[in-house]
Amino acid sequence: METSLFDREEIRRKSAEFETAEPTEILGWCWEKFGQRAAVGTSFQGAGLVVLHAARTAGYLFPAFTLDTGLLFPETLELKSQVEAKLGLSIESLHPEQSVDEQAAEQGPELWKSRPDLCCTLRKVLPLQKKLGELDVWITGLRRQQSEDREKVQIVELYKFDVLRDRHILKLNPLANWTRDRVQAYLREHEIPINPLASRGYRSIGCVPCTRPVGEDDSERAGRWTGFDKSECGIHTFLGESI
Repeated sequence: METSLFDREEIRRKSAEFETAEPTEILGWCWEKFGQRAAVGTSFQGAGLVVLHAARTAGYLFPAFTLDTGLLFPETLELKSQVEAKLGLSIESLHPEQSVDEQAAEQGPELWKSRPDLCCTLRKVLPLQKKLGELDVWITGLRRQQSEDREKVQIVELYKFDVLRDRHILKLNPLANWTRDRVQAYLREHEIPINPLASRGYRSIGCVPCTRPVGEDDSERAGRWTGFDKSECGIHTFLGESI
């Protein structure tokens, strides 16, 4: 995206304005301005499902994509098919350059145990970077309540995309100020399929070896990367600070 499309002050004004807006209004603004140069990235957590449903039912036909690391739960893959059928859309699966076995041959077996940051970079961050090179706007389901690391998430954020040199990208987080309870209520009201693992204590669901169930009093992302000082895979941090 050309930086002339936005300046920082405009982004701040728009983000503040959207604090009291419904997701459909936020998504409508994005659709009118960017159309299919914006896309929804989802890992099929509850908030991402809300974003997909809100956009689709309002007639905003954003493309959608997900990161398929080769290590996802079977339940997650089945949910992808259910969501596609429910919403009448095809969700693009982004794959790493290497299969899990190829990665093991080059980096050693079970890289997620020895070097989880590298594993996440190879299997998530790099495929995402390639995809974002095709877009002006990345739409997410990030929420401030999810973890301490996400408490400062804004509804509209502008980033310098150094991976592609002098380019910028908008990150749109239309549910940034939503609570978990509000997300769950929306999913029930609209009968949106959810991951059955959620009823077994999995509050944030990623790759099989790096996800565990947690208690109701734990933070939503407490079950990720147990035993490591790590709460993010890198897809929401590689861009650095918004500008």
